[in-house]
Amino acid sequence: MKEVNNTRPKLWNKEYVRAMMGNFMLFFSFYLLTPLLPLYLHDHFNADKDLIGLVLSGYVVAALIVRPFSGFIVDTFDRKKVLMICFFAFFICFAGYLGATTILLFAIVRTLHGLPFGATTVANSTVAIDVLPSERRNEGIGFYGLSNNLAMAIAPSMGIWIYGVTDNFTLLFWISLIVALGGFYCACTIKLPFRNKVIGKPHFSMDHFFLTRAWLMAVNIALFGFCWGVMSNYVALYGKLALGITEGTGMFFMLLSVGLVISRFFGAKSLRQGKLTENAFSGTVISCVGYTLFALAPGVWAYYASAFLIGIGNGRMYPAFLNMFISVARHDQRGTANSSILTSWDVGMGLGILMGGIMMEWFGYSEAFWMTAASQICGTLMLVLFTRKFFLARKLA
Repeated sequence: MKEVNNTRPKLWNKEYVRAMMGNFMLFFSFYLLTPLLPLYLHDHFNADKDLIGLVLSGYVVAALIVRPFSGFIVDTFDRKKVLMICFFAFFICFAGYLGATTILLFAIVRTLHGLPFGATTVANSTVAIDVLPSERRNEGIGFYGLSNNLAMAIAPSMGIWIYGVTDNFTLLFWISLIVALGGFYCACTIKLPFRNKVIGKPHFSMDHFFLTRAWLMAVNIALFGFCWGVMSNYVALYGKLALGITEGTGMFFMLLSVGLVISRFFGAKSLRQGKLTENAFSGTVISCVGYTLFALAPGVWAYYASAFLIGIGNGRMYPAFLNMFISVARHDQRGTANSSILTSWDVGMGLGILMGGIMMEWFGYSEAFWMTAASQICGTLMLVLFTRKFFLARKLA
């Protein structure tokens, strides 16, 4: 009797793994520097908190400008070539930090770096979706997101540890440059399936640049990005100046990464089953607890416990939202869907960086982190009351 093959399509194929590795290196190289840049600007250029917030928010503005166009370009032109060009430009920009001898030059380099960073994240995530079997796309997108979430959690702790041992920012810039080169190599080795060119599309449409069908979801994810912008950029400065924690900041990001990993593996089954809004809701509630704990009980124990909770919460929330964006988009709008969620996240994150610096300068750390908790709570209520129904009414797949 002929045996029936009921095996599911392979999730971890070579091209998907290469896309994940490239994505990990992309975010690792970038976020290796993120928590230390406020210290670098403060120590080397004597910048105050207002100026630090302004300089660091520059890359977000650049990423915001380029990402809507990136989605259109990725959907229209050869995705592999677009990815390689953008990744190479991202890699080269790290050399600019080494030559930035004034805060003005540093601000220019940091802002310009946002252009290839924004474009590469869109191109690479779209390529990853292309190489996934359709039956396992929800699950695959969740694990793919783990690569940048892990990088965003592990890289800061590594950067803080390296700086604590060496007290050398130049070394950190070189490490980021080399890691980015490794990511560029991974991107060059990806083989994409054949894709028919899209013809007959109108010359101009808002949907080429932003997924208008997902506008409310975009507002919602921006609120969560706001929280991450404040937390990820100022936690090291807060730990050092307010709590007297220096090397312990690395443990904060390590616990955050542990929470991310745990949430992804436990959430994979529900993503496979299409329980997107359920995953998003549970994640946002857990993050609410984490951000509120951080603001409510300033101290070392709350500092570390909140990291773990925020890691679990964001690890469940973000892949669910990404799948929601993909689910309301046509198959030829994957790049636009990716750019839309990333743009929305960056809007929130950029505002968080800017407002966080202003709040800390004029009111203090406690008020800044209460603002973060309030944003997370508002985002959770918005998901429950409005976004869930909005998504279900527009879902295509």
